[in-house]
Amino acid sequence: MIFQDRFKDKIAIVTGAAQGIGKGVAERIAKEGAKTVLVDRSDVVLEVAENLKKEGYNVIAVQADLETLEGFEKVSNRAIETFGKIDILINNVGGTIWAKPFQHYQEDEIIKEVSRSLFPTLWGCSSVLPNMIANGGGVIVNVSSVATRSVNRVPYAAAKGGVNAITASLAFEQAANNIRVIGVAPGGTEAPQRIIPRNENTQTEEEKMWYQQIVDQTRESSLQKKYGAIDDQVSTILFAASDEAKYITGVTIPVAGGDLG
Repeated sequence: MIFQDRFKDKIAIVTGAAQGIGKGVAERIAKEGAKTVLVDRSDVVLEVAENLKKEGYNVIAVQADLETLEGFEKVSNRAIETFGKIDILINNVGGTIWAKPFQHYQEDEIIKEVSRSLFPTLWGCSSVLPNMIANGGGVIVNVSSVATRSVNRVPYAAAKGGVNAITASLAFEQAANNIRVIGVAPGGTEAPQRIIPRNENTQTEEEKMWYQQIVDQTRESSLQKKYGAIDDQVSTILFAASDEAKYITGVTIPVAGGDLG
């Protein structure tokens, strides 16, 4: 459902906007009136933005590596240069790269998991805060995960637990600056096959078994015993970013059919 003009006159940055939940958020927030900066490492984000432009929406696309502060500052600077300010940041970049029992992870894999799913949120918050403070406030929505309690993805769980801690602590710190910080923690979500896979290596039979264990555990942990849809996540993220949630900050909302993570 599109809420007409819910984000009119707002400037929003949406990361991970090339596919999946991030794409859904970017498309909806633009259609609900926000001038939107779509961000992704993949050049697929250019096509997503171009399609929105053809429909008459005011958007730009930025390709950047958000695992570095330099990459995120490129995004925030471009947003300010183009639209003058930043009202909303939706930190959506992240995701499990490998899925296996912790004893099978190598050191470099652990580092890459944390770099993918924790640092983009840290750098995002860091890079937009000065502009939000100068302009009297803003909203940061950090996309976490209920997989902080999960099998076969301990490094990812550690990273998303860190995202939850950022959300709570930053909200505490920035409330006096009229900045809300709120988390949304997706559970199992049905999505089209990724255009750019997180792990490009072909899964072994053992790795397929480990991943199936995640699927089974995710369904079993949900009271509704099923995966949700991308729209379930998009709707909650946009609610959190909107003025309808103006009295909510410092918490992470699980969207997982009753799985609290």
